Amino acid sequence: MNKWKSVLVYGLTVLISVLLIFFGNRLYTDTPFFHELRDAEKPVRAKVLEVLDKRDQSYSIDDENTVEQSEIVFLARVLSGEKKGGTVTANQVHDSYAANGAKAVEVGDKVMLYPADMSIYNANWVLGEYIRSDGVLWLCAIFFVLILLFGRMKGFHTIVSLTFTALSVFLVFVPAVLAGENIYLSSILVCIFIIVMTLLIINGWNRKSFVAAVGCASGVLVAGILAFVMDRVLDLTGVVDETSVYLQFISNGITIDLRAIIFAGIILGAVGAVMDVAMSLASSLLEVYQVSETPSVRGILRSGFNIGRDIMGTMANTLILAYIGSSLSVVLLLVAYNSSMLALFNKEMIVVEILQAVAGSIGILCTIPLTSMAAALTYVPRKKQEEIGE
Repeated sequence: MNKWKSVLVYGLTVLISVLLIFFGNRLYTDTPFFHELRDAEKPVRAKVLEVLDKRDQSYSIDDENTVEQSEIVFLARVLSGEKKGGTVTANQVHDSYAANGAKAVEVGDKVMLYPADMSIYNANWVLGEYIRSDGVLWLCAIFFVLILLFGRMKGFHTIVSLTFTALSVFLVFVPAVLAGENIYLSSILVCIFIIVMTLLIINGWNRKSFVAAVGCASGVLVAGILAFVMDRVLDLTGVVDETSVYLQFISNGITIDLRAIIFAGIILGAVGAVMDVAMSLASSLLEVYQVSETPSVRGILRSGFNIGRDIMGTMANTLILAYIGSSLSVVLLLVAYNSSMLALFNKEMIVVEILQAVAGSIGILCTIPLTSMAAALTYVPRKKQEEIGE
């Protein structure tokens, strides 16, 4: 019976997740903004067949620096879109001013071509990027294979939950924001979905999943409250970099709340790490309860704090290092062009990064006692608690 119950819960979770993502995406993308995106001419994949022409020139940008520029015209076979199988002439402007710019195209290169103005680029298409997604897909494939090898069925469930997590963010949450929905509410709902869906798919509906859900929700709630309060205390504007500014010029008639974007970034960034801690504690304390001859609320709670201290020793670095690593080039640039450390640490970009890391880390720390308490009260039967006077 338990096996069939688990299969039923798993199947319903997958079915409901598919339906929520499908209809959520349809709901939020059925707007004029997304209709314009679908109607716009799309970039295409192509393979370079022949370099037709290359014109070199140089110009000075100041008394000491000269830029070498090459305009390359090449023939390419289209690999996607309506023109698939045909050949087009495309253009690439390559110069030495961009120190680490894209290399000059060569025969055999796979590139992404964008529609261009013939009068400006001497071609109907211009090179935008080299195709890098193929390499990323191969790396993801290796990652999934390793998950399956080490995790077996658990690994398969992990891949399923990871897929739904990515789809919920990119196909539902992002369109909801661009459609003008409340970002605070949307981010909270997508976090709830991720927590419930992940735990049900990986572990099914049982005491361990319940304890992990309580701990995870509590930790994310703490991080969210801190983010909301500190946003007001620090007088943040939400304009942390040029991408934030660009969001204000999206031509869909919607004003995006940049301060809400900070809140969403904090709780979405924290939910993964918090879930990791909550699940680790819930699983560990269930093992402690099952092997203990005289399990008690006090004993489980004590074990939870002891295990939590060890987890805290490494997890405290998790979000801080993640945020620093993701914005390392920006940090280097800001340090290089700021002589005052006081001015640096008062820049909104740096303040937001610190806020994201610290609020998420505090959420992780609060997850430990809250998960331990939930485990102690859930795993130890009420009758046992009454017998030992707890």
